[in-house]
Amino acid sequence: MGTLGAILKHPVDIYPLLKLRMVAKHAEKQIPPEPHWAFCYSMLHRVSRSFALVIQQLGTELRNAVCIFYLVLRALDTVEDDTSIPTDVKVPILLAFHRHIYDRDWHFSCGTKDYKVLMDQFHNVSTAFLELGEGYQEAIEDITKKMGAGMAKFILKEVESIDDYDEYCHYVAGLVGLGLSKLFHASGLEDLAPDSLSNSMGLFLQKTNIIRDYLEDINEIPKSRMFWPREIWSKYVNKLEDLKYEENSVKAVQCLNDMVTNALIHMDDTLKYLSELRDPAIFRFCAIPQIMAIGTLAMCYNNVDVFRGVVKMRRGLTAQVIHQTKTMADVYGAFFDFSCMLKSKVDNSDPNAVKTLSRLEAAQKSCRESGALNKRKSYIIRNEPIYIPVLIVLFFILLSIIFAYLSANRPSY
Repeated sequence: MGTLGAILKHPVDIYPLLKLRMVAKHAEKQIPPEPHWAFCYSMLHRVSRSFALVIQQLGTELRNAVCIFYLVLRALDTVEDDTSIPTDVKVPILLAFHRHIYDRDWHFSCGTKDYKVLMDQFHNVSTAFLELGEGYQEAIEDITKKMGAGMAKFILKEVESIDDYDEYCHYVAGLVGLGLSKLFHASGLEDLAPDSLSNSMGLFLQKTNIIRDYLEDINEIPKSRMFWPREIWSKYVNKLEDLKYEENSVKAVQCLNDMVTNALIHMDDTLKYLSELRDPAIFRFCAIPQIMAIGTLAMCYNNVDVFRGVVKMRRGLTAQVIHQTKTMADVYGAFFDFSCMLKSKVDNSDPNAVKTLSRLEAAQKSCRESGALNKRKSYIIRNEPIYIPVLIVLFFILLSIIFAYLSANRPSY
């Protein structure tokens, strides 16, 4: 059944999916005419469609700065991720990357598919970077320098302890949070957020990605990428790759739950950061990925499929999150709902059940105390039939098509 089956199970997804498609089409039409900017925005759509959609929340000046910031760090990440590059070549590039962004002629061939195109034509990114305001340039250079140094450090060192794990995630994602806060501040739209909160925003997203991407990372050729800390996985198996074998499924799920529990510690900081944002566009830009993260953790928790393939939120639910996230009440509601979903999956026999429940209940308490839970519609926890009558589905589809047509043909003023 595929997509049709998902729509039949969740007809409420229909309108958000159509709306998301319209937003995506609009985003494609917003690509600037200048060749270097056209390359940057086209590449953004190719390497991260979800980020390309979320970035549309921002005004033009800030959107350009965030676009370049993302592509610079994506290029840096491509160098780090390419396991075919010898260490003695890779480390100097990582350490000098913050200088390369000022060089219109610099490029380095590595990566695969769209990432290789990004690296081969990196001069377009540098050209666009040099057109940004000085405050934006300084923020991007500073974060790129720190991230490159951190990545170089962990090329030569494995993630052993939980402290190592937090430090690695700080370098590759916490610094992104700090950099975005600096860009928001440089735009004049926000106060400069505390580093600790900005760092937690990045760590929450990065730890979610590391958990979700276990199988892809462990199967990387020619060399596995191993980011799960030994301090956690060694309690369950002798080698990290042992988690993917079916005979270790029970231990693998326990280890997975341990990793998810570790990530949950960042929820309160995330909610605090978001609650202090003033600009509606910046708020949506920041809030949507964080809701996606807690949703993904809820899907991954206690789910052996993490070791068999890719576990992620269904596209219709993603569309709902993008469509409905407008206020802090929506964020509290989504965090509360996904926390409930995750809490319902906790088995009291799990070694970390007490700690997991404690962190979930702390986040739920923050959501309840906000007083905002009754101000939003719950779109995640619902009791709906597996299949609904075909006529009702067709009715929703017809209404959605009519709305999409009218919206597309509405005159501009």
